[in-house]
Amino acid sequence: MSILEFFSMLGGVGLFLYGMTIMSSGLQNAAGDKIRVILEHVTSNKLIGVILGIGVTVLIQSSSATDMMVIGFVNSGLMTLAQAILVIMGADIGTTITAQITAFDLASFAPILLFVGCIMYLFIKKPYVKHIGSIILGFGMLFVGISLIKDAIRPLAQSQPFINFLSRLSNPALAVLFGLAFTALLQSSSSSTVIFQAFAIQGLLEYHTAVYLVIGAAIGSVFPNILASLTTNRNGKRTALLNLTFNLFRAGILCFLLALFPGILDLIQSLSPNDIGRQIANTHTLFAIFAVLVMLPFSAQIARLTEKLIPILPEETRMLEGKKLQYMVSPKNTLPSVVIRQAMLEITRLGQMARDNLATAVECFFSPTDELMSQVEDTESIVDYLTNEISDRLIELRNQDISESDIFRATKLTLICSNFERISDHAENIIEYKQKITSAKEDFSKPARKELQHLAEAAIKTIDASIEIFSTENFDKLPECEALEEAVDELQRQMSEKHINRLMKGKCEPAAGVIFTDMTTDLERCSDHAINIATALKTTR
Repeated sequence: MSILEFFSMLGGVGLFLYGMTIMSSGLQNAAGDKIRVILEHVTSNKLIGVILGIGVTVLIQSSSATDMMVIGFVNSGLMTLAQAILVIMGADIGTTITAQITAFDLASFAPILLFVGCIMYLFIKKPYVKHIGSIILGFGMLFVGISLIKDAIRPLAQSQPFINFLSRLSNPALAVLFGLAFTALLQSSSSSTVIFQAFAIQGLLEYHTAVYLVIGAAIGSVFPNILASLTTNRNGKRTALLNLTFNLFRAGILCFLLALFPGILDLIQSLSPNDIGRQIANTHTLFAIFAVLVMLPFSAQIARLTEKLIPILPEETRMLEGKKLQYMVSPKNTLPSVVIRQAMLEITRLGQMARDNLATAVECFFSPTDELMSQVEDTESIVDYLTNEISDRLIELRNQDISESDIFRATKLTLICSNFERISDHAENIIEYKQKITSAKEDFSKPARKELQHLAEAAIKTIDASIEIFSTENFDKLPECEALEEAVDELQRQMSEKHINRLMKGKCEPAAGVIFTDMTTDLERCSDHAINIATALKTTR
């Protein structure tokens, strides 16, 4: 192979990879947020989970993109590991469609695809049409890239060193390892499989060797997900490990089966005689379907194995328990009055979480630890989740035969949820303030620290009073709560004046001064939210 042919092959690989990226991006943009909405509706039904995984991967032509979304969902608590493995299995089947498409020799149509796609992408302003144009453009690039690769590698058939190298891959173990490494380098099993197809079509690879390369490619496809999981929480890391575990088991089962029954490959070859590209594509698809059928009954066990490899910590258990409704668990046909009473109990629980989160954030601000910071962030996630769940259940009541007073009460409860959620947001803000002041290497003066602690205690007392009034509906205590809120307002006003004096005298550092003002505002707003909560239901009487 000459230098020109070598660079031609690299150009073909680059064009193919870029075409895949353009096509996948166009498909995702054309589908919009529908892909994410589809994945959010994954249930415990195994068959539905696998079908969704297949469908999403076929739509976006990237199992890695599907797996990345799954990692994101599990990382945020929207999907369990047991659900994630179903989508991963489906994605494993869906990604084989690329090899099936490229097994067709469409290189002669590629210029037409490039021209049409280019016109749609460059000269038509409608976003949807532009997305479709990028899909067609990527499709054309894909086939031009394959054509370049085929033409460039043709002389390798006469290269004895290259033939000797490929002959070593006749060892199944070496072939699997090479397929793994090659795919990890390209970060795409679809791409590596298509390149193996091209080598086989040019007579450089035997079918049996290509089969083991494809098996190795399935393992190598997991590496982008492993890299992405490094920045996620333990659940995100478990999802990447889950994917790796599934593909390792799949490779082991297939290699063991082929060692016992080598005639399986002859049977697959007979489906498409004299067409090695199609034979590899069929093998890729059939192996993926077989692996899913064999391992689907054991999906829960694989998920549990992953949890043993990365054990669930006590704080994770707290997260899992927190993201569950404890009272609003009755069937949808439950009487509206019962649902509203359940919502009261659920919101009281939510309010206590938000209040405790603010107290934890204040504690962390003055005595910071990584554990307290994580606790605030985790609780904020739970509060957001519960707020959405409770609000959705209350909104559903409007579709039932419900009285005006119940509708009004349900609306007020939704607003109360929102106020509690905002208190927890302010807790998260306080954590961010601490991080900023630490980065600036500044701190508050002793008087400023005492003032902030005093204001925080007063704001928390106001929240405690509001929770009591809300949960008992004892509005006789409302004047006491209002007095606490007024005290917080007055305290903030006094602190602002003292703060200005310190600034004028140069006793306060600039960054710390800004954060002091922001934090007093957050604490005062928490007190305002508390009054909103305390008075919300009074108007219904």
